[in-house]
Amino acid sequence: MDKKVIEDKLNAALTLDNVYVMTEDNSHFQVIAVGEIFATLSRVKKQQAVYGPLADLIANNSIHALSIKTYTPTEWQRERKLLGL
Repeated sequence: MDKKVIEDKLNAALTLDNVYVMTEDNSHFQVIAVGEIFATLSRVKKQQAVYGPLADLIANNSIHALSIKTYTPTEWQRERKLLGL
């Protein structure tokens, strides 16, 4: 599975400032999604917002495991500083 496919699906479905996809192998992925869309959503709704566009890839086992982190742009700026990025 190409990381670009995941990035494209998320960008097409959600209004995101940034999306980062990392992989441990071809089926285990970590997604960091940054957008103002997450400002008013509960933690569960944030996860559902990211899972939704990827449901077909999860169903056909192209994505076996998915770790999701969501941030507003302000939260991401703070997190990037903490991570030294």
